[in-house]
Amino acid sequence: MQIPEGILLNGIEAFLLVFVRMTGLFVIAPIFGRRNIPVYLKVGLALLSAILLINTIKISAIDFNNNIYTYTFLIFKEFVVGIILGYIANIVFDAILMAGQMIDMQVGFGMVNVLDPISNIQIPISSNFYYILSMMVLLAANGHHIIMKALFESYKFIPIGSVTFNDVLLQDVLSSLSKMFLIGFKISAPIIAAILVTDIALGIISKSIPQMNVFVVGMPAKIILGVLVMAVTIPVFISLVGLMINGLDGEMFKIIKDMVLRK
Repeated sequence: MQIPEGILLNGIEAFLLVFVRMTGLFVIAPIFGRRNIPVYLKVGLALLSAILLINTIKISAIDFNNNIYTYTFLIFKEFVVGIILGYIANIVFDAILMAGQMIDMQVGFGMVNVLDPISNIQIPISSNFYYILSMMVLLAANGHHIIMKALFESYKFIPIGSVTFNDVLLQDVLSSLSKMFLIGFKISAPIIAAILVTDIALGIISKSIPQMNVFVVGMPAKIILGVLVMAVTIPVFISLVGLMINGLDGEMFKIIKDMVLRK
């Protein structure tokens, strides 16, 4: 079996660093990081991507002074780069899961969770519905292409072994985390507002008509209203997710530029 030419030209140590950055992305990124995808398939995709990439990019000599500890630290840094890029790509979907949880708490499904066989965790019903819908939007908008493109372009801005972690990177990562809560609130706001109006109306009715059991009437009323508002706002939700996926490359490139070594 012949060794690919790119590995021979750039050295096995450079190829391993490229492969590790690829693996970091495939661990956490949406679609690629799902638990229903076999580990062998993830490793195979990362290996194939690394082989294709190392033949297309120019890699300068990696200076680690033939020290195994220095080289191990370089491997760790490259893996963290892939993890960070995958985390940024996954923020939109974490926000969707959070929005579904807030909706279920208001509608009355807070205690009703389903086991997601893909992620192997219990998630609310609305979160599961929104998450599946957002994954379909991601595939339709070629969001997986955007993620892979950002990873490939990262080697132009961040050469192998030259990544740096600084305060600007930390601030932008925390800013992206705060955006997750903002996105989740925007998605759940219409339904939460409708349920709030319903609770106010039920409170007024309970004072006006004490004989009426508002708990018996209120629970099914909030469920019906929540489902109706959710159905009406689905087109808006799809448009919002599409806009966020289209802006995903900008967020990832901003993080990539933060990791560029500044002299």
